[in-house]
Amino acid sequence: MSTVSIRSHETSESRLRLQTLIRLRWIAIAGQLIAVVSVYFLFGFNLPLGLCFGLIALSAWLNIFIRIRYRSGDELGPHYSAIMLHYDLLQLVGLLYLTGGLQNPFSLLLLAPVTVSASTQPAWQTLLLGSVAMVCATGLIFFNWPLPWHAESALIIPQLYLFGVWSALASGMIFIGLYAWRIAKETRQMSDALAAAELVLAHEQKLSALDGLAAAAAHKLGTPLATISVIAKELEREVPKNGDIAEDVDLLIGETQKCRDILRTLIDHDSEDDAMFARVPLSDLLEEIVQPYRALGTPIQVKVGSATDEYGSGNNLEPILERNPGVIYALGNLIENAIDFAKSTVEIFATWSHSEVEIRICDDGAGLQPAILENLGQPFVTTRKLTSDPSGSTFANMGMGLGFFIAKTLLGRVGAKISLANRTPPETGAIVTIHWPLDRASYHNETSAGLPEQNVHVE
Repeated sequence: MSTVSIRSHETSESRLRLQTLIRLRWIAIAGQLIAVVSVYFLFGFNLPLGLCFGLIALSAWLNIFIRIRYRSGDELGPHYSAIMLHYDLLQLVGLLYLTGGLQNPFSLLLLAPVTVSASTQPAWQTLLLGSVAMVCATGLIFFNWPLPWHAESALIIPQLYLFGVWSALASGMIFIGLYAWRIAKETRQMSDALAAAELVLAHEQKLSALDGLAAAAAHKLGTPLATISVIAKELEREVPKNGDIAEDVDLLIGETQKCRDILRTLIDHDSEDDAMFARVPLSDLLEEIVQPYRALGTPIQVKVGSATDEYGSGNNLEPILERNPGVIYALGNLIENAIDFAKSTVEIFATWSHSEVEIRICDDGAGLQPAILENLGQPFVTTRKLTSDPSGSTFANMGMGLGFFIAKTLLGRVGAKISLANRTPPETGAIVTIHWPLDRASYHNETSAGLPEQNVHVE
């Protein structure tokens, strides 16, 4: 099986692009300007307009400086991202300090920097930013300028209410932060897992394309080889029959003829056998997939036959399947997993009816734990221990759970579905069942002409 290397998510770095941060800050600047101008000019509340404009202008100048100094498409490292997000938090805290502290309804915006950090930064950076935010929120309860309000009617907000606002902010940071972090993590995992599946499929397709490349090479080499053959025969007529060069020329002619025979074989295979090679009966396909794993020492039993459908009749004509690289890799991966966990033997049952092909891969190991059984098939869910090399890369076939995910993805592309179950006690082991609609799995029945019919009922 091929090995896919992928960076572990637990050590992933910042994914915050500079352009995204700049745009978010411009939106914040616009919102802050609208709020300050509306409160001062529209509602007529008194507030330190100059200081507020100064803090807002500082953010605007910082954005302009960053836009000129750096390329907008760059990704920020975790430390630079943390500095930027801490600045945004403290700038907002400064505005709240000038306009009433937690009495200001816009104190809810303290959640914004923490949410952005949870979506894009390592967990420890988010914890640090959240802690700073809560310390600042606590300070805003006791230290702040008066809330802008009508001079003739002072607004007095009970201290208990402010502690309620503080509690709501703390709860919101925890819940929204965890939610954003979890969603971002699952998105990154799915993206990397799909990338790994694409790499595996590309590798298998390259192997499958070798026959076509060999045939193309045969066509290309035919012309220069014919030229060599003609020149060699002309040399044979020119050189003395009993000289040393004559033996070399005879050898050259003989080797040239061998090369032409080899190329002719490749060309004939390309023109006559490719169509048959691309199509294979279900039993032959399974045997082809299983054969490399028999050398691992675990006995593998393959039983293939027609199944009886709900009407009591069976489809006697064995399906003819396409030799799909993705399907071959996926089934091989599932068989290899069964071998890894089997105690003594692996059994493969393949049946077909009028509507579908069913393949069951059974081992006699310990079976799957209920928690794993529910989640297996998602990336980075595995029953094995994680194994990393010194560089920090973790491999798909060493316990990241990507193997089953890739197999599920590749089979899903051809319409097949996978289900998991444990054997019924007292038997032990796991059962992986592939349900494959017959119209997606096989060619039309007329392509099976000339193949022996089988009618082996499998219980």
